[in-house]
Amino acid sequence: MDFTFTEEQLAAAEAARGVLAAVAPDGVPSPALTTGAIAEGFDRELWDRLAGADLLSLPLDEEYGGAGLDAIALCLVLRESAKVLARVPLLENSAAVAALQTYGDKELGTRLLAPAGRGELVLTVAASGRTGHDPAELAVTARPDGETWVLDGVQTAVPWAYDADLVVVPAHTDGDRSVLALVAPTGAGVALAEQVSTSGERLGELRLESARVAGRDVVTAAGAWEWLRELLATGTCALALGLGERVLRMTSEYTGKREQFGHPIATFQAVAVQAADRYIDLRAMEATLWQAAWRIASGAPGALPLAGDVAVAKIWAAEGVRRVVQTAQHLHGGFGADTDYVLHRYHAWAKQLELALGGAGAHEEALGDLLAAHPLG
Repeated sequence: MDFTFTEEQLAAAEAARGVLAAVAPDGVPSPALTTGAIAEGFDRELWDRLAGADLLSLPLDEEYGGAGLDAIALCLVLRESAKVLARVPLLENSAAVAALQTYGDKELGTRLLAPAGRGELVLTVAASGRTGHDPAELAVTARPDGETWVLDGVQTAVPWAYDADLVVVPAHTDGDRSVLALVAPTGAGVALAEQVSTSGERLGELRLESARVAGRDVVTAAGAWEWLRELLATGTCALALGLGERVLRMTSEYTGKREQFGHPIATFQAVAVQAADRYIDLRAMEATLWQAAWRIASGAPGALPLAGDVAVAKIWAAEGVRRVVQTAQHLHGGFGADTDYVLHRYHAWAKQLELALGGAGAHEEALGDLLAAHPLG
């Protein structure tokens, strides 16, 4: 394993920093803490700037106008986006196009991938719940009917559902396997109901009642959903890492200026120890993230299936980001609870990332099952 980043990967991160430099992290207040109004959709202006910098097409091959980069490059960019709480479907769109390129057919790729890489077509993924890859756990069922597939079920908490052109919906079939269906949110038999996330962002409950999807818009290749879910979970770990790093920097800056008894509180041993513990959390989050991203990018075998490395990364990400923001709020004192101060936005996002695609407990359970099935040593 060599976790040294390539020049191309570092260039992608540098480009992301340039685009995101002017983004205000408190651009949208949490509706739960203000008027109760649902937040607007994602930042279209920022989306266009990311497209202009070729950051939406990172995982795509050159034939689709992409850079042909891997999960590591994507995670580097996601890490930067989380530092400013960027309100764009960067993870969902990128993971969707990567999965469609890897498991979809040529016709699907020619029709959808290039527009998605240019930001003209927005994709999201209907993924929530715990962690399992058992098709029976999926909330939506799919059955073939001639040249179409018929979908039924309800998927809650779909991110960017009101802004996406297509939703990638994982569904299980009578054959106890999974497929990926591309569903238009405005299609026949499809309905959306508004929901609000912990971070105050607008989500959608996707209701499918005998919704028909053309056969060409259904990916039936084995392993497609499992791979997509691992990429989404790993991307969530990258978001948690970037958020945690920004929060620890905010805490360092604040405690370095805030004085008690004539000295900055950063010089107090109790404060320094808490900050050091959170730094250790971030480094553990980082190491496990790159292990999971490297497994996805390389396809290399390991002592456990890929899901094991992703589970370890998500456990550290979920627990680590929670401890980082809790410590930050404690060390900020009254400012930590002030809704006019940006830290509360990071705390809300951290809670959302902690539980997204399964919290630490669910992934510990999944890891235990994997270890039982694949004993080490």
